[in-house]
Amino acid sequence: MAVRATVSRFPTDPDAQEASGLPWGVTVTPFSPVDELGNPPVSGSNGNLVPRCDNCWAYFNSYCELEQWAWTCSLCGTLNGLTSETIARYSRPELCAEMCSSFIDLELPDDGEEAVKARPVYVAAVDLASSEEFLELIKSALLAALEALGPGSLFGLVTFSHKIGLYDVQGPIPVVKNVFIPPDTDASLPFELEDAMPLFSFLAPVDTCKDRIAAALETLKPTTSWERTTAAGQGLDGILLGGRGFGAAMEALINYLGSEYGNTFALARVFTFLSGPPDYGAGQLDTRRYGEQYASKGEDADCALLPEQTPFYKELAAVAVQSGVCVDIFAVTNEYTDLASLKFLSIESGGSLFLYSNTDDSTLPQDMYRMLSRSYAFRCILRLRTSSDFQPGRSYGHFFADPQYENVQHIICCDSYATYGYDFDFSNSVGFSRHTEPPVIQIAFQYTVIVPPEESSVSGSSAENKYSLKRHLRIRTFQYATAANMNELYDSVDPEVVLSILVHKVISASLEQGIREGRILLQDWLVILTAQYNEAYKLVQHGNESLLSRVDVAFSQCPQLQPLSRLVFALLRSPLLRLHEEGVHPDYRIYLQCLFSALEPGSLHRAIYPVLTSYTTPDKQAYPRHSLSRAALITSGSPIFFLDAFTNLIVYYSSTADPALPFPPPQDCLLRTTINKLKQDRSITPKLTFIRGGQDDATVFENYLIEEQDVDGNGLTSVVGFVSFLDEVTQRVAEYLA
Repeated sequence: MAVRATVSRFPTDPDAQEASGLPWGVTVTPFSPVDELGNPPVSGSNGNLVPRCDNCWAYFNSYCELEQWAWTCSLCGTLNGLTSETIARYSRPELCAEMCSSFIDLELPDDGEEAVKARPVYVAAVDLASSEEFLELIKSALLAALEALGPGSLFGLVTFSHKIGLYDVQGPIPVVKNVFIPPDTDASLPFELEDAMPLFSFLAPVDTCKDRIAAALETLKPTTSWERTTAAGQGLDGILLGGRGFGAAMEALINYLGSEYGNTFALARVFTFLSGPPDYGAGQLDTRRYGEQYASKGEDADCALLPEQTPFYKELAAVAVQSGVCVDIFAVTNEYTDLASLKFLSIESGGSLFLYSNTDDSTLPQDMYRMLSRSYAFRCILRLRTSSDFQPGRSYGHFFADPQYENVQHIICCDSYATYGYDFDFSNSVGFSRHTEPPVIQIAFQYTVIVPPEESSVSGSSAENKYSLKRHLRIRTFQYATAANMNELYDSVDPEVVLSILVHKVISASLEQGIREGRILLQDWLVILTAQYNEAYKLVQHGNESLLSRVDVAFSQCPQLQPLSRLVFALLRSPLLRLHEEGVHPDYRIYLQCLFSALEPGSLHRAIYPVLTSYTTPDKQAYPRHSLSRAALITSGSPIFFLDAFTNLIVYYSSTADPALPFPPPQDCLLRTTINKLKQDRSITPKLTFIRGGQDDATVFENYLIEEQDVDGNGLTSVVGFVSFLDEVTQRVAEYLA
């Protein structure tokens, strides 16, 4: 569990918090196997025996005061009694994880679930209203997925177009049963999928049927235009209307699988592959709104294209949760698909949303293998508690709030990268007085993992019943210091975490009020922070005629704040906040919202403001970080540059590089080793590009040199590059302070 705070020293009271201009909160990566410093938790068992506070329900931890018969809660100060069994256990503290460390992971007792419930279930739902190229990519991705699935896993293949196709691959040849989808949005299927094919015929054991599954994949062909025209009806002038019944297929599939939830499986993962918008049957989407809004002068496309146009997929996600089904959406398309409506089916059921603009250079097969190769937790409950002087404010991330208990979030499926955010508010006007205990945060994370069978005990098909479920309780408790003054507070800033909280806030503002409001919020925040910093360091005085020349917009007195101007500048240039008329595709914006709101701070930093490194040779690094400008490239004099933009990795050889330098870099050099490690540690597969300046098209690299480009924002006037952006901020700060 990695936890990072925006400030490592907390503000003393609400006045100090407001005067700082900083967001106050934390990011939490609960299923990370190590903490933010790389240390693993102390493991143990009998998590159900950890004492809990009678008042605030916090768990006993190493910061609590322990007496012979009682303990004092480190969060609320309540004195709690100890049972005789706990007293006996605590007489040997070295055997009790909660007494040895503030970061623990304890197994909870088995609740009697049978091993058969633990069998991993995976289903691929493939769009046949597509092209040959699309299906070839999906076949490659699913063949990669099959290699990552462990023995005993169950796999099902279903297709959808104007009909649903269920595959039985357990016989000598694949058998497909079709169920036709009614074209009307409110019509139901003529009969249940279970009546077309029993679920146990549909779900095939991977270890005995892998070759047959591969053979079934080879039979996939796009539905012909004749088939779809006949089913969906011909439009005006022969234009095809409809043919991709995604919503109806997902609704039927979730109900189909849900009948065995708790009997055959504890979690079923459904991988859906889309080549375009659902346009047939229940859940069909009207994609004409994209063209209409784009052409309209009267409506703001940045507002109109962000909300969903139907609650169908959000409601279907709730059904998926109740059915133990987690849905991942892989959209391979460059046409408007309305991910604003579709995203809820994935992120609210515990899945992920992926978008690939074409089939040619898609990393879909690698992403599939990577996703299935890493461990995940499910049926997770995340609870953040604080000491009594402050409290959690807003929470951010792909979870849903408990309907009954405050500050309790449910996460359907969670991997080791998934990150969530919280901001804090004071619960009184006094804050942390000098005479009270220091601020304390406790994060409790309950989760279930599927434990694969031990290889030594598995022989042949006996693997199918050897999986087991393990429930764990992970607890992390922090004690923070408070900042004695504003200088201490600013010196304790973690700019990457500040960026994370800011991104969550501007995404929320964009979804609620539109992109322009999100931009204005971000610009105003930087102006206010800069003004508060200048006042705190007494760099300017109100009414001073030379105010403009004295404003320090570079935060030169505080190294911890210095990256923030560039990060805000880069965020304004990001497709996340660029305006619709600048050519940002609305589906790409939605994809980035979903991606950025789940990234840990270090990865988000790279995605917003890429890291540019230079090399003298492929084996020798020159400088670890440059600003994103052509001037930085020229002045460095280095021949090789490596840019890490999280989703893209680019190696650029300058046009003046010595021709004797090997291109591309050899596999055994330092640069390649760095690249391979970055790819291995990443949640998604970055695209790797090699460019030789003066010979290859360098546009993709030059587009990342954002400090040279115009910034068009409707809060800040049009300015050129980063330097002029700072000049504009200086002007606004001077007006704010005047």
